[in-house]
Amino acid sequence: CIVYCVLEIIINWLEHYNSFEILLLGRVMGGISTNLLFSAFESWMTTEHRKRGFPEEWLGRTYSECSIGNGTTAILAGVLAQFLEDRFDHIGPFRGAIALTTLALLLVLRWEENYGEHEAGGHETSSLYRQFTDGWKLVVSDSKVFRIGLIQALSEGGTYTFVFMWVPTLLSMNPPGGVPTGCVFSALMMAITIGGIAFQPLEHFFSTKVSSKERASELSAFFSYMMASASMAVPAICLCCSANCFSKVLISFIVIEFCCGLSGPIAGTLRSKYVPDAYQGAILNIFRLPLNAVVVTGTYATDVMEHYKVFGLVSGLFLIAAVIQLTLAMGSKEVKRVKKD
Repeated sequence: CIVYCVLEIIINWLEHYNSFEILLLGRVMGGISTNLLFSAFESWMTTEHRKRGFPEEWLGRTYSECSIGNGTTAILAGVLAQFLEDRFDHIGPFRGAIALTTLALLLVLRWEENYGEHEAGGHETSSLYRQFTDGWKLVVSDSKVFRIGLIQALSEGGTYTFVFMWVPTLLSMNPPGGVPTGCVFSALMMAITIGGIAFQPLEHFFSTKVSSKERASELSAFFSYMMASASMAVPAICLCCSANCFSKVLISFIVIEFCCGLSGPIAGTLRSKYVPDAYQGAILNIFRLPLNAVVVTGTYATDVMEHYKVFGLVSGLFLIAAVIQLTLAMGSKEVKRVKKD
């Protein structure tokens, strides 16, 4: 987590230089920092949660509050970035990012280090290579861990492809008065916040009205991915068959962002359920590889395929993720956390 903060400070500082080589270096470092962002913090939080003996039920609540906070903070960050750009030109938001990341670094420096389960092979003293090789062995030997990672790659890959698509798609439709992209962005971020709020009520519904508590997270994830698939099918069909469907497409974009806010805490809960603490960081990074492959394929598709075909591809990714998730739900039972001797 400390390395992530330091990298982000350096990356945003490199944005001050008018040099292609330096900016390219910043993008390479950005790829490393992104992997850390989506693995190190979650691994630390999950391990620290159990280290302090908090109830397992609180993990879902924490992930839900993170999703709510992410959406709300994104809206505020957009407003702050616009203010800084007006005040300091295009470099202003990067200077603001340096200040905020420095504040985050100061907060992280107060955290205690943890290494996962101490009984799980002495990971507090093992090498990074050993942790990754052990994590890979677990992925190969445990089909549930493999499916969790594959679902993550498919769903997040579809989401990132959508992120590349929403602005050019709306602009290409030329609605009367143009597209207020700032307002649309705020609406999308608000949808993420609402999705995070909906997580716990949805899990409660599935655990009391549909199935058992043990399958609630799996069924909630299946519902989320199916809804995301259906929402991306809307622009795939509308853009192919109709020229006047701006409102329908915009609503579908809001729905998929709602699904992102909903699936974030669900996915975190499932990872904490199936992936041992000692392997969290390694396995999360292992599955960044297929995720990045999906993202590269999706972004390439945005350059060579028509928009409606790309949205059909994204819908298919979410549908496959939903089917794999259903196999987890059908075979789900109470997972006891077994530590190695």
